[in-house]
Amino acid sequence: MPENAEILFEKRGEAGVVTLNRPQALNAVTLSMVHALTNALQSWVNDASVTRVIVKAEGGKAFSAGGDIRALWESGKAGRFDEMLTFWRDEYALNSYIKHYPKPYVSLIDGIVMGGGVGVSVHGSHRVAGDRYLFAMPEVGIGFFPDVGATFFLPRMPGETGTYCGLTGDRVKTADAVATGLATHHVPSSRWIDLFDALCGSDDVNTTLARFAQTADGAGPVVTQRKTIDTCFAKDSVEEIFDSLDADGSEFALATAKGIRAKSPTALKIALRQVRDGAGASLNECLNIEYRIVSRLIHQNDFYEGVRAAIIDKDQMPVWVPETLDSVGDVGAFFASLGDKELGLP
Repeated sequence: MPENAEILFEKRGEAGVVTLNRPQALNAVTLSMVHALTNALQSWVNDASVTRVIVKAEGGKAFSAGGDIRALWESGKAGRFDEMLTFWRDEYALNSYIKHYPKPYVSLIDGIVMGGGVGVSVHGSHRVAGDRYLFAMPEVGIGFFPDVGATFFLPRMPGETGTYCGLTGDRVKTADAVATGLATHHVPSSRWIDLFDALCGSDDVNTTLARFAQTADGAGPVVTQRKTIDTCFAKDSVEEIFDSLDADGSEFALATAKGIRAKSPTALKIALRQVRDGAGASLNECLNIEYRIVSRLIHQNDFYEGVRAAIIDKDQMPVWVPETLDSVGDVGAFFASLGDKELGLP
């Protein structure tokens, strides 16, 4: 594959190595990358010479900052909805394939990992966080919703930390990522060259990672504010979460409430229901739900307005429709069956 390709593949020792190679776009995931990664994983699954998969990224700043949101926005504005849905359908199928992959799947994450980048890493068996690890699912801030299986992995984080991450979009650094299970190991960035070489060898992946792993310093709010998070975010509605944060009155609670109030009211209600519904569902069931949501959300105002305000015009002044939580009402229709247009993961 040419060196200027968006995603690179090679065999190194016993490893099938994947390199996300769009550093100029913070390794944002495109449909062609989804297809290429799917094909590579399928080719390696029955290749006895490949005993593990390693996913890494070029550029240093980001593992992957998400899906190619600008391209999706442009498709939607032009009315090319089938094109948009093809991306999400195939991306969600890849997320499922990674979760059920029969070989160790090791993501080396040292930088920004958001949205689609989370989707190609968090469902794998091993997620290694470097010193610069920075996770977020910030979709509610652009009128979208936490997808790529967030309906599954957010409610499986300890306590209400997943609800907090989904509704705030706040960033999670290395120590908190390990504490909540978003990352399985921390290895200092200075050891990564040696770690990569070792992972390409024949030693057991768990043994190798245990040899390199260290305790991450610098706990952030997901750990230090855990009691407040668990109390305030356990409520059954977004309105009640706001009431609880306001009643708490601490600097953290009030700042958190202020941040959430800037998000899309529709997206907030969808995200909270996702986390609650996903707690008892399989990943495939969650991805099927997310496809239902996205199939409807792309015909609503907030995704286009949120992306416009954050990425296109960058005025950071989205006008949400509806404008308030009271006006949103029940979001159950977003979760209803699509009939013969379902994603249909088994």
